[in-house]
Amino acid sequence: MTLAEELQCGITQLEIVLNEEAQNKLLDYLALLQKWNKVYNLTAIRSEQQMVSHHLLDSLAVMPHLWPGRWLDVGCGAGLPGIVLAIARTDWQFVLIDSNSKKTSFVQQAIIELGLLNVSVNCVRAEEWQPPERFDGIISRAFTDLGNFLRSTRHLVAEHGRWVAMKGLAEQELEAMPGGCWVECVIPLRVPGLDAARSLVIATCEGSEAK
Repeated sequence: MTLAEELQCGITQLEIVLNEEAQNKLLDYLALLQKWNKVYNLTAIRSEQQMVSHHLLDSLAVMPHLWPGRWLDVGCGAGLPGIVLAIARTDWQFVLIDSNSKKTSFVQQAIIELGLLNVSVNCVRAEEWQPPERFDGIISRAFTDLGNFLRSTRHLVAEHGRWVAMKGLAEQELEAMPGGCWVECVIPLRVPGLDAARSLVIATCEGSEAK
């Protein structure tokens, strides 16, 4: 099975709609990731076949549970899930941040080469960042534990905003929530080609409830 066929098959299983242009851009992003990974060690996964399931489909699996608006991807690494979501949702705005300059340099190059107009990247620590606008949604794939994720980004969420944490098994983290914050729901995910537990934790805090 080619990478394009594997991606298409996974998209079908996830029951999401992604046009041919978006799918081609995702594969172009994967090619860039593979190229840069040889020098900058952006991801431990070396196989492009594995990258389809572990990176592209894993990121796309959260899409049906997100909402329109302005999104922040904290600890974006090589651009996951932010770049993938920006390709899939061109009408949403995405800002990606990471403190690793090699990774944000790659993300910036990917934004340029893929012609993505709805995404930007900053090399900065979340705790220290003071952007002019807050965010409707803050997502993280591998940033930190749930409690620290909320504490370090609470100043970045809009009044109506919520957090989305991509996790494996999240149960052990649910009790260490900051004061005034709570988990709205934990959504189990099935990622095609990924034989591992995945879940999505959606959380909110006082003053940031969805309106």
